[in-house]
Amino acid sequence: MKPDLDRFNSRRSTVYAPRGVVATSQPLAAEAGAAVLRDGGNAFDAAVATAAALNVVEPTSTGLGGDVFACYRTADGDVGGMRASGGAPGDATRERVREAVADGDRNGDVSYGADRDRDGVSMPDHGPHTVTVPGTARGWEATVERFGRRSLATVLAPAVRYAREGYPVTEVVAAQWQHAEQLFTDDNAREAFLFDGRSPDPGQTVRLPRLADSLEQIAEHGADVVYEGEIADAIAETVQSKGGFMTVEDLAGFEVEWPDPLSTSYDGCEVFELGPNNQGQIALEALNIAAEVDAGTQPYDDPERVHRFVESMKLAFHDGHYHVTDPEYETVPPLHSRAYARERAAEIGETPLTDVQVGTPSAPGEDADTVLLCVADEAGNVVSFINSRFAGFGSGLVAGETGIALQNRGASFSLSPDHPNRLAPGKRPFHTLVPALARLGPDDWLAFGVMGGYMQPQGHLQVLANLLDYDTGLQAALDAPRWRYRADGTLAVEERLPNAAKLARRGHDVRVLPPSQFGGAQAARWQDGTLSGATEPRKDGQVSGL
Repeated sequence: MKPDLDRFNSRRSTVYAPRGVVATSQPLAAEAGAAVLRDGGNAFDAAVATAAALNVVEPTSTGLGGDVFACYRTADGDVGGMRASGGAPGDATRERVREAVADGDRNGDVSYGADRDRDGVSMPDHGPHTVTVPGTARGWEATVERFGRRSLATVLAPAVRYAREGYPVTEVVAAQWQHAEQLFTDDNAREAFLFDGRSPDPGQTVRLPRLADSLEQIAEHGADVVYEGEIADAIAETVQSKGGFMTVEDLAGFEVEWPDPLSTSYDGCEVFELGPNNQGQIALEALNIAAEVDAGTQPYDDPERVHRFVESMKLAFHDGHYHVTDPEYETVPPLHSRAYARERAAEIGETPLTDVQVGTPSAPGEDADTVLLCVADEAGNVVSFINSRFAGFGSGLVAGETGIALQNRGASFSLSPDHPNRLAPGKRPFHTLVPALARLGPDDWLAFGVMGGYMQPQGHLQVLANLLDYDTGLQAALDAPRWRYRADGTLAVEERLPNAAKLARRGHDVRVLPPSQFGGAQAARWQDGTLSGATEPRKDGQVSGL
């Protein structure tokens, strides 16, 4: 019998360690990062080792066919970001994709999203037209080359070993894997990730030899094999065979970026997030509005606290889900400015706002699957690293015999000609992934994040408020009961949230949902040379210290 993952009663403590901490959602991956630290690597080496291991031991939520981002502080005091986010194929014009999608709909083989254009056509949730250029391999390689001490082959070694020799599947991952039985329909995909046509049970040992081969090629030859070599050929051929437009030239032209994060201050803390095409601006705007309405000054058990935070989040979502897109194609306004927050805060009153648009209720961004890891080392390097294919197992396509499942990040595009996030050749879509960093004091740096589609900025807001407004410990800030505003207008809450019934009496459409619906947080902190970490109790998470 598979365990009921939403019935648990656990207690964790913040983990402290002298040399390094690695926090993530799967214990074997956390240990892979810690092993690299023990071997003389730094936080950046460990981040890539952990991310690569997650591709194997939590393949439901991440993979080489997706994108990767980082927000970091180096031991030298530099604060920065890494963006490895691919765009739409060069031949993927809005008109061509719209025509292809409409043809597929007539043939009954397209699953529509909810953002339909004026003629009733929308981007599908899965399939070849949702595949954007994967950034992961280049992002890993660039991180190690720019900041690491170890070779790419060294940091990929634990992932190769898990894929080749096998590992027992954890409870949460086993539950997520069941989705693959319906999603994967072609032989390559089913042979790569199913076992006699079935997803694995908890504790079942699985091996992913095709993925092991691909990881070994990257370890030996570098990321070029994904963008210009055999793996690139397999990606392009697979997408084209299903009617998509991806070419090897699209893959070869991909480059990693190093953007400066955006920031704001909240309760004496400076918070750093990645700007467009990521949704980090949404978290910053919500923090600014919450500060304007004194949300964090309310007693913790008072429903007024949740009401003010929720209303702040609604307004930030409404703005960000319209404006945030690839800034090379559209100008994105400074949604994270203090002046703008003052304007928006004036709209918050005693009753819940209803004229807000938050994403689309059936879009994959609402409940996307992601992995996040946070690492800190004794030198003072602190990094939040996030890696995903968007929805669980992505587009449903696996590239040839590579064992690489391709992302469906393009499902976030709009086919409406008037929307800022409309599809265009080479354009990167709105991205839910947001690693984050916070400067809590002069020598106090926190890498953190909360996985899970639209839950991510909501989780950032709540974790920071718990730490700063209510002075919880690091693990307690992650354990605290959460709320989540959803695209259908409901306010989801965990059963443990105090006075949820009073929120309903104020007009919020309150729904109690199980803990698995409220994201997956991780945190790693360097405070005057003391290291600490915390992990998500709603996942299989672990903090490995050394």
